[in-house]
Amino acid sequence: MVAMLIKHRPDIAPSEIISRSVYLRRREFLAGFAAAGLVAGLSPGFLRDAQAAPMKGAPSPLSTTDETVTPLRDVTTYNNFYEFGTDKGDPAKNAHTLKTTPWKVKVDGLVNKGADYDLEDLIRDIALEERIYRMRCVEGWSMVIPWVGIPLASVLKRVEPQGSAKFVAFETLVRPAEMVGQRGYFQALPWPYKDGLRMDEAMHPLTILAVGLYGETMPNQNGAPIRLVVPWKYGFKSIKSIVRISLTDAQPAISWQEQNAREYGFYSNVNPQVDHPRWSQATERRIGEGSGLFVRRRPTLMFNGYGDQVASLYAGMDLKKFI
Repeated sequence: MVAMLIKHRPDIAPSEIISRSVYLRRREFLAGFAAAGLVAGLSPGFLRDAQAAPMKGAPSPLSTTDETVTPLRDVTTYNNFYEFGTDKGDPAKNAHTLKTTPWKVKVDGLVNKGADYDLEDLIRDIALEERIYRMRCVEGWSMVIPWVGIPLASVLKRVEPQGSAKFVAFETLVRPAEMVGQRGYFQALPWPYKDGLRMDEAMHPLTILAVGLYGETMPNQNGAPIRLVVPWKYGFKSIKSIVRISLTDAQPAISWQEQNAREYGFYSNVNPQVDHPRWSQATERRIGEGSGLFVRRRPTLMFNGYGDQVASLYAGMDLKKFI
């Protein structure tokens, strides 16, 4: 079990954050159920009780363990999820309208087992893992989040990619009746939201499909019921509420590159040496560590600190050109 020290911001009441002692007591309680075989792995129907349903996974050695975890309140109330609004607090206010069960994911393209899968069938029997990852947003802020998820590679192996597949494309849900940001005249992006990875990035062991955080089922505002997490890239690469996974031999279009290619590239690796046209990427502020003029800033790490694991994927590439 990974020990976690959770710092409280002075402007947040302790009752609004899961304390370390309560969190660990709950984890011990779940461990007892796991010993009884009640929450081991993914049981059928685990998505039916989507509100704060406990999720038990094995602690992953790939976790970032040397940093303070961002308070749960910040993780669930400070979000980019434009389908529910463009302000950071909009998803927490508006995402309750999203119905996450039942949920289907279309898998198509260059795969041998393409189909419209019930989510539970697509990820059934793949072991859940608990991973603590740094996550950085292009605007210069970051969080450290305890995810619960499964390796994307395990899902891709299940659907049997064909040898010609070189990229994996993802699409998010389009359901304007439930996603307020998808309706009206001033929508932030064309829908569906799209993103993608090169096949070797998708198969990398750090890349996961997350179904929960903080040991609970994924909150709607964080991308329920399933989202991508790629910790060495900017957060917008971690597409939420996924309904389609397509394998292709050509680099797929991604929403932010289509919207503004000058500012956003396909790879979107964290590179502090390349400034965004409108702000520096050299430093970042960790959400939950203060606010205002005296907020602490820290140097941004190349590949968000995961260079030892992923730099080899980009050997020989011009990382200023291929942003």
